[in-house]
Amino acid sequence: MTRLTLSHVIFLAGTTTGYTTLSDAALRQLSFPLSASSSSSTEFDPFTGSLLSPILVPRVPGTPGHAAVQAHFINYIKSNLSPDWVIEWHNSTSVTPATGDKLVPFQNLIIKREPPGITRDREHEVEWLTLAAHYDSLYRPEGFIGAVDSAVPCAILLWALKELDKAIGRKWEAWEDDGLEQAKGVQVVLFDGEEAWVQWSGEDSLYGSRALAEDWQNTKYQDGSSRLDTISLFVLLDLLGAVDPTVPSFFGKTHWAYQNMARVEQRLRDLGLLESTPKAGKFLHDTDRSNWNFGGYVEDDHVPFLRKGVDDILHIIPTPFPKVWHTMEDDAKNLDVGTVKDWAKIVTGFVGEWMDLEGHFEGVETGTEDEKGRYSEKDEL
Repeated sequence: MTRLTLSHVIFLAGTTTGYTTLSDAALRQLSFPLSASSSSSTEFDPFTGSLLSPILVPRVPGTPGHAAVQAHFINYIKSNLSPDWVIEWHNSTSVTPATGDKLVPFQNLIIKREPPGITRDREHEVEWLTLAAHYDSLYRPEGFIGAVDSAVPCAILLWALKELDKAIGRKWEAWEDDGLEQAKGVQVVLFDGEEAWVQWSGEDSLYGSRALAEDWQNTKYQDGSSRLDTISLFVLLDLLGAVDPTVPSFFGKTHWAYQNMARVEQRLRDLGLLESTPKAGKFLHDTDRSNWNFGGYVEDDHVPFLRKGVDDILHIIPTPFPKVWHTMEDDAKNLDVGTVKDWAKIVTGFVGEWMDLEGHFEGVETGTEDEKGRYSEKDEL
């Protein structure tokens, strides 16, 4: 993403959607694996971590490094998630300004888990929380790593699935499809081909997301709706992992979701569960913005979906961009590990709340009345 685009986004109050906050005990349990006393706390070590370090290599589409990272993703998923997760590859090809007439392969990876009992004729009923990041790296400069852009966001999303996997399973075991509760699914999309090969333009960028948005628009269900129509919220992570990020709220329609993620961050800070001490006091600083004061967004993998009518979008990207952006300094040594871990905890907590997982964590009792139910409904802003 290379430019800030002006748009006039009007806030539209939607119907109230259940959103149950997690208890303090649940937040503590989700945070524990990344604490110093946990044996798994090194997964995000940039040099030796079993999750993050294998992604910190050049990942230009069609190269051996790119294929190695794909293999790492699949191995991590199969080693850490239950078999209930479905893996899809979405393949496309395109020419680029750097490769002439040669077709470059782009492969989006989709990991999803739907509620039980959803037959083919009911696929349109599922509301998909769609979490996304891109995994490709720049073609030039040669050897570019792209740690914040976007190895760390990919690692965060995979870690969130791992930490929430068992709780999601327990929820589905107890779930009764009585027609009263909307069926919620969760899917992660790791986009390929986000980066421009020569210079950012509508044709030279977003190769994977443009192809996927087109295909999902054309994937129709029996009621006439498309796969795009089933996206309840599209959360895109990018440029995370540098110290002192400041992330604004870009879209009025999803400002309530931004506020809920910000509340997760603040509660984690209040509980002493985050390691970073950002100068602004918090990463998500924009909670008090007026609903009508939204004037721009950063071009990124959400844009093809936005242009096709998906407007429930939460874009988590710092502005200003990290100083290492699109430089050879965007590497392992310039990551702030505390910030990386904190983003993992914040995102995981937010997903746990969106999926209404309170009461489904092993060994954690449902929160007290003071803890649960806070902000339990969508804010009508």
